[in-house]
Amino acid sequence: MKTVMASGSFDLIHPGHLYYLGEAKKYGDKLVVVVARDSSILRFKGKRPKYSERERLERVRQLSIVDEAILGNEGNIFDIISEIKPDAICLGYDQKPTTMEELKEELKKRNIKAEVIRVGAYRPEIYKSSKMK
Repeated sequence: MKTVMASGSFDLIHPGHLYYLGEAKKYGDKLVVVVARDSSILRFKGKRPKYSERERLERVRQLSIVDEAILGNEGNIFDIISEIKPDAICLGYDQKPTTMEELKEELKKRNIKAEVIRVGAYRPEIYKSSKMK
């Protein structure tokens, strides 16, 4: 069984998120979605999410395409990768705080041979969380 990992804030779930998760699922049999912690969102985006991490986690868990949804770790955002040991990691088209190169280097340090895929955008002029808020 091939495990795919996707991650994000998922503060307002919209068609762009559904597209991202649908594309990610194409790369494996099991889709594990990591929902960012409130503290991580504050650290990387400089603001708190509208919904708590527990509320966002529950909404992601309700999506039929998601096989498993978990909260990310506090502190080092890469530690969760060692726990999941995915075969593939899908990043959204605009996902930060990391670049593909940084992620690949982190995987190498952790001896995880996951394919890293950047999923394209789905109508970002409409379906982008920062524009929809």
